[in-house]
Amino acid sequence: MSTKQFLFSGFGGQGILFLGKFLAYKGLTEGKQVSWLPSYGPEMRGGTASCSVIVSDEPVGSPIVSNPDVLIAMNLPSLDKFEGSVKKGGIIIADSTLIERKVERDDVTVYYVPATRLASENGIPTLANMIIVGKVLKALDEYSEEGVKAALTKVISAKHADMMDVNIKAISIGAEF
Repeated sequence: MSTKQFLFSGFGGQGILFLGKFLAYKGLTEGKQVSWLPSYGPEMRGGTASCSVIVSDEPVGSPIVSNPDVLIAMNLPSLDKFEGSVKKGGIIIADSTLIERKVERDDVTVYYVPATRLASENGIPTLANMIIVGKVLKALDEYSEEGVKAALTKVISAKHADMMDVNIKAISIGAEF
């Protein structure tokens, strides 16, 4: 049985919930069982936002992720809060544009991705979240153009269909980083 537990966290407005929804739909399009549990403070934009996602071959009993296999920290408060909860042998991906300190643990694999800077440099300043998800998929050896497109068609509404190509571009940037 294969089960991966993810925790995404950052400031409201960074696309944390969209990132989680994308990964959940990617699992669904691949025939997996998933749960998606958003959580955000009352401030929303600028407040703390986090999202738990579980992708499994078996039914998911609880949507709660206490000890994630993968932590994505898009800001320093998120890394400070959740670094210690990642399973031994897990993965931490940090947006190194916004997080200057290094991960203190040596029992996890760490990727420092300057996602906010890369998004800005590539003219897609609101898509640092998708650059990060590209890195996640590549690190887990689950990146495929078909899988990315299938999931994006589920999470990008028809009203925003023009965002498909830039999201694919952002995910590719993260996968190649």
